[in-house]
Amino acid sequence: MKVSVDEDKCCGAGQCVLLAPAVFDQRDEDGIVVLLDALPDEAEHAAVREAADVCPAAAIALDENA
Repeated sequence: MKVSVDEDKCCGAGQCVLLAPAVFDQRDEDGIVVLLDALPDEAEHAAVREAADVCPAAAIALDENA
């Protein structure tokens, strides 16, 4: 799995950080998503999928074939 984020779409809701803190963080100044791990371990995949699903701005994209 390869993860990418669109910082321009991000609204700073923070659900991704709550669900997958090893993969996502937020900038202190504005809460915009920071991608910590574009190629997370398989153990993180379910949490990353859920984070992408609940993102209100659809700012998280997943490539399941990478």
